[in-house]
Amino acid sequence: MEWHDEGVILSLRKHGEFDAILEVLTRNHGRHAGIVKGGLGRRQRGNIQPGNEVNVKWRGRLETHLGTYSVELIKARAVAFLYYPSKLAALNSCCSLLCIALAENEAHDVLLDGLLALLDTLEVTEDNILSWGPLMTRWEIGLLSELGFGLNLEECAATGVKENLTYVSPKSGRSVCQEAGLAYHDKMLPLPKFLVETNTDVTIEDVKEGLGLTEFFMERHMLSPFGKKIPQARRMILDYIS
Repeated sequence: MEWHDEGVILSLRKHGEFDAILEVLTRNHGRHAGIVKGGLGRRQRGNIQPGNEVNVKWRGRLETHLGTYSVELIKARAVAFLYYPSKLAALNSCCSLLCIALAENEAHDVLLDGLLALLDTLEVTEDNILSWGPLMTRWEIGLLSELGFGLNLEECAATGVKENLTYVSPKSGRSVCQEAGLAYHDKMLPLPKFLVETNTDVTIEDVKEGLGLTEFFMERHMLSPFGKKIPQARRMILDYIS
């Protein structure tokens, strides 16, 4: 059987002497793996780096087989971040999270569109976590939502008010206002203002709290139940918070 699709390369690993196994987040076939013959040779190696946007043709006897990929480059995303360490870290983090969290062969075109939008923004922002940290936090919240673990940050879980939202309940994933959550301050997760307010100044501490919030819920709902842990590439994002 054979199909054609578009997507973003999530991972690349060596197979034999010159071949490579790619995992691609495709629009219609979800996260899907395949072998690229001669992929580690000079002609193809630059085209099949994680983060690159590609057209692929997959061939295999059965859908469940590994099969082979033919790859045509649409946009070389990886090389755009080569000399920007924090942007490259963000790219690697997103790709590693998708590899570990998504089931194979399940279409998630919303996640693909979100990833492309994030990569577009990374290309035009400064090499600074304050430039892309808030957007990455929102992307991770979108990842949780797409997999069925959405957070409700629009109103207080206890009172229903929509102002002065300061905390997030670790049990329900819902926001809590300062008055209702003050008595349980030590048990709550902080809610950074940029997630609930527009035109607010973002600080390093805000980004740290945002990424800590998404990491908590990704680990609790998305990974731990399946015996998985936050990937090292995601942990390395903390190296850029100072």
